[in-house]
Amino acid sequence: MSRWLKQEMMDARRKSRAGPIVAEGPGRVEVTRPRPAVLASGMLVLYFVFMPGAMFLAIQNGNADVTSAPFAVAFTAFMLVGALIVARRPGNPLGWIFSAAGLLIATGLLAQEYAEYSYLTKPGPLPGRIVAVWYTSWYWYPSMGLMFVFTLLYFPTGRLLSRRWRVLAAVAWASLIAVTILAIFAPVLQIQDEDKVISNPIGIRALGTVEQSIAGSVLFVLFVCSLAGALASLVVRFRRSEGEERQQLKWFTYAGGLVALLPIIFVIPLPGVTSDLIFAFVLAFLPIATGIAILKYRLYGIDVIINRTLVYGILTLSLALVYVSGVVLFGGALRSLTGQANNNLAVAASTLGVAALFRPARSRIQSFIDRRFYRRRYDAAQTLESFSARLREEVELRTLTAHLLAAVSDTVQPAHVSLWLRGGPGVSGDGTKARLEVDS
Repeated sequence: MSRWLKQEMMDARRKSRAGPIVAEGPGRVEVTRPRPAVLASGMLVLYFVFMPGAMFLAIQNGNADVTSAPFAVAFTAFMLVGALIVARRPGNPLGWIFSAAGLLIATGLLAQEYAEYSYLTKPGPLPGRIVAVWYTSWYWYPSMGLMFVFTLLYFPTGRLLSRRWRVLAAVAWASLIAVTILAIFAPVLQIQDEDKVISNPIGIRALGTVEQSIAGSVLFVLFVCSLAGALASLVVRFRRSEGEERQQLKWFTYAGGLVALLPIIFVIPLPGVTSDLIFAFVLAFLPIATGIAILKYRLYGIDVIINRTLVYGILTLSLALVYVSGVVLFGGALRSLTGQANNNLAVAASTLGVAALFRPARSRIQSFIDRRFYRRRYDAAQTLESFSARLREEVELRTLTAHLLAAVSDTVQPAHVSLWLRGGPGVSGDGTKARLEVDS
């Protein structure tokens, strides 16, 4: 994947350096310069200046921990995928949306850490510190709107589903711009995650803050409705899609499904920072899946990923249930018989039982998933298995040929099947080749 990413960026940069493209027409010469790759490279340079600066200040402020790096990688995934889409598909607004969101997050984190450093860690009249606090108060509104609402609206083609969805897009843009303006002119500014509050030099007291004003509540409701509408548009687009677009939407819905399951990790007690690492990984997978879908890189591999996720997800839950049930029930029975609280025997027996059940349980779950969700593939496998058994028993060439053509027709389902055989016993022809055809 990384090698492919580098090659794609190198190809785009090479095209941008190829110089102007001259298009001659009757009576005029039009000169155009391919700039998307240059812009993408420039945005990447800015990002990799701002993000390391934010990480450095986070270390100085004592805010960096083991989860900081995975989250930085997740945000970097948005920026890299956005720049790559801009370079390869400049007409698709999703590249610009991801790039803008990545730059907003990088500059916002830098401003947030700089504000804390200048006001709390080492208080002093550092230049631009009030601007940093001001920027921290509103940057995340457009970041969240771009990443979630408009990504859903424009994926994967970069266009709305139909003209009727323009009203929803207009409401989403209006609410996002209005709430950002409300935050920009808020009367007071608060340093992120701290109690220190300062006055906003350009604040308007009559507007109030986003969290406390009536206008802020109304805009928040509009934004939530826009998000719900964007989800509805994605569902409608998925139901209408077919072929390549269906595969693109599978990638995105798979990543979106993982994001929707994230609240579960905060309910289940996980050791240490495991939940934060899982959250960062899922967050990084969302732009990666989007980039794979838009750039159509190994597009049809999503079926295998979904299949494996279903199989091993159900298998893990089933074996975990068997293990816990074995420890609780068998351990309780042992305690009632022996009177000892030690349940090491129950743990060992449950572990052996899970190990013994792994392979047969995986086979049965795989068969169930194939029958339920991949029926055509399951029927094809059954057809091939039946043909293999007949191949071992059949000796008559013409009968075997007919079965072969039937198997190909049932599994591949082509419009036309032809088979060429060399001349020999049982084959009609002049002793060289014979052709048997079946239209399906």
